[in-house]
Amino acid sequence: MIHFDIEALKNELKELEKQTGNQDFWLDTINSNKVLSKIKSIKGKCQKYDEIKIDIQNELELIELLEVEYDEEMAIDSIKTAKAIEKKLEKFEIQTLLSGKFDKNNAILTLHPGAGGTEAQDWVEMLYRMYTRWAGKSGFKIEELDYLEGDEAGIKSVTFEVIGENAYGYLKGEMGVHRLVRISPFDSSKRRHTSFASIDVIPELDDTIEIDIKPEDLRIDTYRASGAGGQHINKTDSAVRITHIPTGTVVTCQSQRSQIQNREQAMMMLKSKLFALMEEKQAKELKEIQGEQKEIAWGSQIRSYVLHPYSLVKDNRSLYESNNPKDVLDGNLDDFIYAYLKSRIQEGSHEE
Repeated sequence: MIHFDIEALKNELKELEKQTGNQDFWLDTINSNKVLSKIKSIKGKCQKYDEIKIDIQNELELIELLEVEYDEEMAIDSIKTAKAIEKKLEKFEIQTLLSGKFDKNNAILTLHPGAGGTEAQDWVEMLYRMYTRWAGKSGFKIEELDYLEGDEAGIKSVTFEVIGENAYGYLKGEMGVHRLVRISPFDSSKRRHTSFASIDVIPELDDTIEIDIKPEDLRIDTYRASGAGGQHINKTDSAVRITHIPTGTVVTCQSQRSQIQNREQAMMMLKSKLFALMEEKQAKELKEIQGEQKEIAWGSQIRSYVLHPYSLVKDNRSLYESNNPKDVLDGNLDDFIYAYLKSRIQEGSHEE
């Protein structure tokens, strides 16, 4: 169980609210927005804490009544209520773990297949489906930014944004190589195949983060956009590819019908990626922002999904596992996300 100091949080809230009363508080727009955002976040946590506390007190009172005079119907209701409270506590605990610098931001994910052609490209499509389903169940929105269809099946690459509070905090642990073992649907001999795919996760940055990008350092190309199934989003060259020449960073966007809009979206993605690189270089925050760069192959995976000869999904960092790969691939990822966040907190406490 993660320790949650409600009194310390309420004291922090008081100090932040005091700042808003200063005469020069509103002169610095960037700082005032940060403070107001922090106040909103703390108030939300305190409110949720108080709600759960009341639920627990009510449940304890009901248990005391049942001890005096047992009633089967009330007992069944009590069990249901206890399970509901447990779920609320679990969700609240996850939210308290999301305290990183960019955890509250939207997340931009890019999926690439490893070696293996169609097999790996089909695996990318399966993962894309998994994340879009998870996002839908979790109340997040998805915006597809770039999509390159596979040669025969699947996806060569896809970049999409998960929009909603704490999206990056939840998904940052998905960064890395994902391994699939299954009987291939593309092999007439029905042999077992192993496929790999890499996932890159970066936070979307707002206008409070300033990155100096010189126009002469950019190469901007346009091309005809196409979506899933080969359908053209636009018959003009509306898709945009931007290359940052000094770092070799490439971003593409074709989600909008207008070339201008795609260029703006691509610049936002480039800004986020360059900031991640800057943080890595200057503050050595590689694990927090950009993750470890690993070869998309055996031995480097963060999670394995085995469909044959047995059924198992196992995270190699938190060691959490499930015997129901179908459920996981249908977007039920919360247990894996939660286990990873807990493992990170435990690692931090051991380092201290």
